[in-house]
Amino acid sequence: MLLRRGDRLAASSPVPPLKLPGLRRSPPALPAAVSFDGREVPLVVRRHPRAKRLTLRLKNGGLSITAPPRASSGAILDFIERHRDWARSRLERAEPGITVADGAVLPFRGGSLTLVHEPSRRAAVFETRDTGLCLLVGGEAAHFGRRTVEALKRAARADLQAAVDRHAASVGLKPAALTLKDTKSRWGSCTVSRRLAFSWRIVMAPPAVLDYLAAHEVAHFREMNHGPGFWALCRALCPDMEAGRLWLKEHGAALHAVDFGTG
Repeated sequence: MLLRRGDRLAASSPVPPLKLPGLRRSPPALPAAVSFDGREVPLVVRRHPRAKRLTLRLKNGGLSITAPPRASSGAILDFIERHRDWARSRLERAEPGITVADGAVLPFRGGSLTLVHEPSRRAAVFETRDTGLCLLVGGEAAHFGRRTVEALKRAARADLQAAVDRHAASVGLKPAALTLKDTKSRWGSCTVSRRLAFSWRIVMAPPAVLDYLAAHEVAHFREMNHGPGFWALCRALCPDMEAGRLWLKEHGAALHAVDFGTG
């Protein structure tokens, strides 16, 4: 209908929005952080090809969302808003990070470990004192964090190797190699050639959690997947595996938050 000057459309006849060929409204961009009471919390969104729904986790002091490949930015933002109270409560309960220094107390093998700087010492050693288990670290203060990491790595390798050898004997296969890393994306991994890699920070967790992690990766010697067969084997190797999984989910971020000052 051609409108002449002075003509009006009736209120009951809204004009449809003008659509131009090839012109689409851009989806809202996903922010790099979400604000909680003035605190900027990092946001990481990972699209997984097998994801069927949106899931939200608190990871490494930030929010981690796993989304189906076709989930829109708007749907993800709405999901965050719907779960804002849950995220806020988890952030408030999160354990504060520990900075490694003389006198700092770290979680270690289900207990605690006090760090003691003794510059005259040539090597870091574990020693039980009246105050409990201590790690005596020698050398200059500038190298305190690195020397602490080296001591924890030695302890982690011993514990992991023992657990891996025990579970490997159960499945009748030997590992090709065992390496230690400081990855935040995963606690362990296994290749088809049975080469294992673990985060050395697992030594700060209770022994039963480390045992679950070793059993999880050794189960991949037989099942290179996360199907029912894999979980059945993992449970056979580590009957208490659910407790180990839950502990890592609830407390793993606190272990990653320990700052060793090594860059």
